[in-house]
Amino acid sequence: MKLYTYAVAPNPRRVGLLMKYKGIELESQEIDLAAKEQFSPEFSAINPRLTLPALVLADGTMLTDTIAICVYLDEMFPDKSVFGKTALERAQIMGYCHRIFFEGFSAVAEVLRNKGEAFKDSPIPGPLKMPQIPELVERGNLRIRAFYEAMDVEVAGKQFLVGDSLSQADIDLYVVFGFCGWVRHSIPKECAALQSWFDAMKLAMGE
Repeated sequence: MKLYTYAVAPNPRRVGLLMKYKGIELESQEIDLAAKEQFSPEFSAINPRLTLPALVLADGTMLTDTIAICVYLDEMFPDKSVFGKTALERAQIMGYCHRIFFEGFSAVAEVLRNKGEAFKDSPIPGPLKMPQIPELVERGNLRIRAFYEAMDVEVAGKQFLVGDSLSQADIDLYVVFGFCGWVRHSIPKECAALQSWFDAMKLAMGE
């Protein structure tokens, strides 16, 4: 297997932290998103979607959706599963991952990609070109604030989002809060439970 990644970006970080937690080592290659290397002919021949991470399996099969890569690696390296011990835990974890991506990651991306020159003509990942919509920036900011408040309720009294061990849901939530910093957001002081959870998770991640 070979992993194409850009370690500091949020979706690659979701995979990277899973690998770190489970002790997985793979051949990997960094594709510099800041330098727009994802648009190079070399990488577009590998992944026409122009997105990261991308995992190429030994038989040439390509996985380009982050959650699919996480599920595959978790099953291929089953020790310390991050997708739960029971069918119910697995369902709950997948539900949280979907919610965190839709309500958290996409809100930050809405702010980040709809202003400035860095994402001009590229407000969504991939090859499709389209104009930015500056009005979406304020909507994204509202969504981020609402996400903080909702997650403060979710983590109250919990060490982990689901069950009694770290899961992909915890990894994803931890990563999205780091991503929030890209658009100058941080956990509000009134979200005390969320701040405590984040501080504990930072230690658990070894960061």
